[in-house]
Amino acid sequence: MPSYRRYRVPGGCYFFTVNLLQRNQSLLTDHIDSLRESVRQARQRKPFFIDAWVVLPEHLHCIWTLPSGNDDFSGRWRDIKKAFSKSLPRVERRSAARVRRNERGIWQRRFWEHTIRDDRDYALHMDYIHYNPVKHGWVRRVADWPYSTFHRLVGKGLYPADWGGNGVSEIEAGEPR
Repeated sequence: MPSYRRYRVPGGCYFFTVNLLQRNQSLLTDHIDSLRESVRQARQRKPFFIDAWVVLPEHLHCIWTLPSGNDDFSGRWRDIKKAFSKSLPRVERRSAARVRRNERGIWQRRFWEHTIRDDRDYALHMDYIHYNPVKHGWVRRVADWPYSTFHRLVGKGLYPADWGGNGVSEIEAGEPR
């Protein structure tokens, strides 16, 4: 089995991409309340600050800031994935390997993580997250996507309400191409 090395910074700020195993499903938006509850429970056990988040039907992107001295983002994702999976009926197909390991067939096993380096990197990833529903063709304007922290950040004055409408070029951040 490959050994994955993750760059860990206690109290760090991280960008994540997390995918469903079956990319043609819409479990995340179909069961958005279960996902929200899974995140709420995980934050109650192991706190973290949500800087930004967008949930699309089959994947999500977010930026978290961990508490000072803590770098356990993997444990937090394990808790979120586990709670969300438990909230769903057991109807998915599973490979023999997943059956042997007693794993659900909901999530991809791993996730993409990037440690935010500086203010510019942070701003690029914030924009990437909020523009993602437009990029994938779900909406024409960022403000039209309901499953995003964009609306909260508009309320705080960090984005104008019409940001990301017609005329915004592709955002160059996120997972590598």
